[in-house]
Amino acid sequence: MIVADGSRAPRRLARTGAFAVATAALTAIFVSSGMPIPLYNLYRLDDGITNSALAVTTVGYLCATAVALLAFGRLSNHLGRRPVAVVSIVLAIAGVIVLSQVHSLPILLLGRVLQGFACGIASSTLGAYVVDTAPAKPRAIGALVTASAPPFGISMGAILSGFLVESGPAPRTLAFHLIAGVLIVLALLLALCPETMQRTPGALRSLRPRIQTPRGSRRILIGAAAAFIATWAIAGFYQAFAPSMTADYLDTNNGLTVALVFSSVVILNPVGGIVAGWVGSRWSLRVGLIAFALAFCVVVAAMTVGDIRIFLLASLIASIGMGAASTSAIDILMDGAEPLERAGLLATVYLISYGGAATTGLFSTATVDTLGLSTLATIFAALCTFLSIVAIAALRVTKPG
Repeated sequence: MIVADGSRAPRRLARTGAFAVATAALTAIFVSSGMPIPLYNLYRLDDGITNSALAVTTVGYLCATAVALLAFGRLSNHLGRRPVAVVSIVLAIAGVIVLSQVHSLPILLLGRVLQGFACGIASSTLGAYVVDTAPAKPRAIGALVTASAPPFGISMGAILSGFLVESGPAPRTLAFHLIAGVLIVLALLLALCPETMQRTPGALRSLRPRIQTPRGSRRILIGAAAAFIATWAIAGFYQAFAPSMTADYLDTNNGLTVALVFSSVVILNPVGGIVAGWVGSRWSLRVGLIAFALAFCVVVAAMTVGDIRIFLLASLIASIGMGAASTSAIDILMDGAEPLERAGLLATVYLISYGGAATTGLFSTATVDTLGLSTLATIFAALCTFLSIVAIAALRVTKPG
């Protein structure tokens, strides 16, 4: 293609290629955010960072993500998806560079906050770009990616990092250097993708915090919000306390085992999302939440008896239920949304998710040393059961999907 000045415009990837790049970039950013988790035991043992301090870093990550969603969730509607997506990748790269130098709590907290900003901007911008470029079939593929990429990416990052901690050289840095290289390549590939949003005025006004709700029924948002808070609160609990659960209740400090324990509650989310696409959103949301709540109650029992096999099996079942519920909730919210509404709706989705996880994380930070991890897990089980009931009740009165 020749542009007005006679030069040749860069060739752009097809929409299917753009969908693949956006999916990979969204996943990779969350892969990077999962990589510090298997190192938490090293930070505890070598650097004296306590359980409550590690919980603070999780809250810092979640709060930074929530702020990014609230302030920058609709920015890509005005500047375009690609440039804002590149900013999220740059922030992710900065985060892993900082984390490769951790020997104290402030550095760890800074790296996690940078990752939080990266994940918040990516959730709305790359998530909307995924939906913009998603193929029509299979059904709900955009919702599946936007719901599954964050938890799946975090879990894969934890597993990769855990493996390198146990078997690779330079356990504190190698995983971070590898993902930084991948993120750089993906930023370059984004430059070859087509833009799906025209640059328009109003970028500064879009920074004004705003919660976008779905057209038609706020009851849908209430039900979906309860589902998001329930599932993300438990994922945040695993993120903060997987090393402690593994060491104190499952009797091992192995970094790869820590990664598997953390990942077990999110790794099969895509399976649940695929099931949701087969059986219908509202039905799979209800069944998924029931399976999720019951499975986490079994997880708490397995912690009490110290049985890692039951713990992992129940966590995997919870992961499938979580994936079905979150994919269905996003599909319900995005049904019929216009392109200009997608980034704002996804920002709302993830703001609720991270906000709920941050709030429960603050409670964990304040009470874990007093209550103990087992009692805290029991409280979380009761909370996720209650919220699951709220979500199911709120969506019962909407027409079936």
